[in-house]
Amino acid sequence: MPASSLDPTPSVAPHAPTATGPDRSLIVLSVVVIVGMIGAVFDSTIINVALETLGRQLHAPISTIQWVTTGYVLALAIAVPVTGWLSRRLGGKTAWMLALVVFLVGSIAAGFAWDAPSLIVARLVQGAGAGILIPVASNLIVAAAGRERLGSVMATISLPGILGPVLGPVLGGVVVQHLDWRWIFWLNVPLCIAGLLLAWRYLAPVPRDPSARLDGLGLALLSPGVAGAVFGLSRVSAAGGFAHAQVLLPLAVGIVLLAAFALRALRIGGRSLVDLRLLRARSLSVAAVLLFLSGLALFGALLLLPLYLQQVRGDSATTAGLILAAQGAGMLLTRSIAGKLMDRIGPRWIVVTAFLIVAVGTAAFMSAQPDLPLWVILLALVVRGAGLGAATVPLMAVSYLDTDAADVPHASIITRTAQQLGGSFGTAVLAVILESALATAVTTYGTSTTGLAHSYALAFGWATAFAVLSAIIALLLPAHGPRPIETAR
Repeated sequence: MPASSLDPTPSVAPHAPTATGPDRSLIVLSVVVIVGMIGAVFDSTIINVALETLGRQLHAPISTIQWVTTGYVLALAIAVPVTGWLSRRLGGKTAWMLALVVFLVGSIAAGFAWDAPSLIVARLVQGAGAGILIPVASNLIVAAAGRERLGSVMATISLPGILGPVLGPVLGGVVVQHLDWRWIFWLNVPLCIAGLLLAWRYLAPVPRDPSARLDGLGLALLSPGVAGAVFGLSRVSAAGGFAHAQVLLPLAVGIVLLAAFALRALRIGGRSLVDLRLLRARSLSVAAVLLFLSGLALFGALLLLPLYLQQVRGDSATTAGLILAAQGAGMLLTRSIAGKLMDRIGPRWIVVTAFLIVAVGTAAFMSAQPDLPLWVILLALVVRGAGLGAATVPLMAVSYLDTDAADVPHASIITRTAQQLGGSFGTAVLAVILESALATAVTTYGTSTTGLAHSYALAFGWATAFAVLSAIIALLLPAHGPRPIETAR
């Protein structure tokens, strides 16, 4: 049996899994991975509530300070495609620690930023580190766990990713209200140092291939392509729709570059930066589509929910953040159960049921009235969270069901890119739907709360429809459980 990536002595085999759960080495690996990436995951959402404060204290307009968020997301998107080559060239352990160091340097620089441009540059460095961290984490976990335990292990390491979009804004609000904004970044320092120490102590050196060559042309097509698409979609709300040059130009350039990369990758196969031939496996291709659509269900609705609570109900930003924490509680209820069921019965019916549950929880907000009882809102959020938690874990795991160990880095890049584009697309589409509905409501109802409520009800209706569509597509997922996998030597 191959040596565990956790054992400090690579020649020593890991403990065998027991009937009660994963072996000790996988538990320790999960802890190492969670500690290392929790800062990167939360930083993608925690900063949103601090933008107004940052703009005021750094004397920068919103058009400039929004690059604190946009720059981070773009740097992350650009970095993701190189993780496969980096893992092969340096080995998983070294790539992981390098990414942590990059994120740590960016966090320290952000904490000492003296103006908006210096903060934006620091956030670019942070984003580059985060873009490498998250796919490398998947590579390490899949190589150590094998397919038989993917569901259970993914349920553990997905915790930061599940809770980040919900609890990040709450934590950001608390920091901004009670501490200096710099603490948003300084809090990452002890987490990164702890992650580095744990990785140095517990991660065994992973075999590397010094001869691995970087597909330079593929990188020149894929990274700018993803960045252009993400940037174009991120500008939809500010531009007031898709039909604007600042949206269409980067989006069109991004799509052309992505199409050129895809055609070339299919032609050269395994020599490409990302081997797109893996999408012939139905489990991976359907999972990628559903991860894209989950952006509509999760990130799109996360745009609507706090706005509804503040604009229609009149809740404060802090109160809205605390209410949204109920969705995180729902995610916690189901992620472990979903992981265990995934290992036993396969992903299809778990994901179908999960997205239908998301639809039910979202449909409750189609009655987006100002007097919607708080208990109804909290119950609907718990239900939504339960569905999202149950869907996310199998979707993370199913991508590797029919993937050989050597192709895991490619699969990680494909799924991470799908998530990135889906989150941006979901936010953009629902922002346009909401803006259009609000414009119509002003004509019909004036500036009354009734018009606001109708607009949000329509937008939540679309979000519900997207969740139902995801459930239908999930019928294409494999019905079988995981088959054994040989870990890479």
